[in-house]
Amino acid sequence: MPETILKHASKTALTLIAFAFVGTAMLAYIFNITRAPIEASEKEARLALFKQILPENTYDNDLLKQTVEIAPNALLGNTQTSVANIATHNHQASGVILEAIAHDGYSGDIKLLIAIRADGSISGVRVLAHKETPGLGDYIDISHGDWIKLFNDEDIQKTSAEQWLVKKDGGKFDYMVGATITPRAVVKAVHKALQYFEENKATLFATPAA
Repeated sequence: MPETILKHASKTALTLIAFAFVGTAMLAYIFNITRAPIEASEKEARLALFKQILPENTYDNDLLKQTVEIAPNALLGNTQTSVANIATHNHQASGVILEAIAHDGYSGDIKLLIAIRADGSISGVRVLAHKETPGLGDYIDISHGDWIKLFNDEDIQKTSAEQWLVKKDGGKFDYMVGATITPRAVVKAVHKALQYFEENKATLFATPAA
């Protein structure tokens, strides 16, 4: 009897191992055949977003290939290494796209994508991710309104530090009544991103044109 039980257990174990091997092989195969289409789709989505904030006629390089690693920095709010996409035109730096995070949103982090021209002015800003209240704080998202376009063409020379606030706090930026915390966080994050750019412009644009 014990020998029969042992044989049965061994057979069961071998069957499970075989199933595990086949399952792993199938998963690996599916991953390999779907990876390329997924990566291509993500690339297209990223480029489409770039086009919203940085006109195509302002650069002639591959934004996804010409990048600079950004170490964690308080001005950008990134706690992990991120990537800046560098724009060039005729082998001259024309702009940069930075990622920034506002940690003081009403419902948590607000992730931003900010395009800054070489002269330090903002070309465009978009919200990458947020958890703000639907129908209230989510008006920062371009899909819910044009509020985010208030930053177009802004820079720290044009607008003094004292003005980088919502109007309720004595600044120049509009906000929706009842939803002040959200725009306050975004204005602060965009201003800090401009400061980061001014402090690190030489390093960002030191990468040879692709």
